[in-house]
Amino acid sequence: LRYYWEEDTVIVRMINAQARYGYEYLGNSSRLVITPLTDRCYRTLLGAVHMNLGGAPAGPAGTGKTETTKDLSKAIAIQCIVFNCSDGLDYIAMGKFFKGLASC
Repeated sequence: LRYYWEEDTVIVRMINAQARYGYEYLGNSSRLVITPLTDRCYRTLLGAVHMNLGGAPAGPAGTGKTETTKDLSKAIAIQCIVFNCSDGLDYIAMGKFFKGLASC
């Protein structure tokens, strides 16, 4: 990730994808170690953000998918909301979830 100051705003770039820096304060917390896998995940997710899409990393449990996504959101200072799908997640619960998102 590289940060550039352009026309009174900060742009975050990685390869051919870019996103505007969000200025969302997410606290002073530790960051992840960058490995080839986290770097690949960053490239994919930042490319999705560049195209105004979202991302849903998939893989085995305990491999750091959620933490990598949250760390990227800290790096570009945008809010990241994580929820886990389960059998108890019905349309009523999803309605409450989206109602809360819309009120932000």
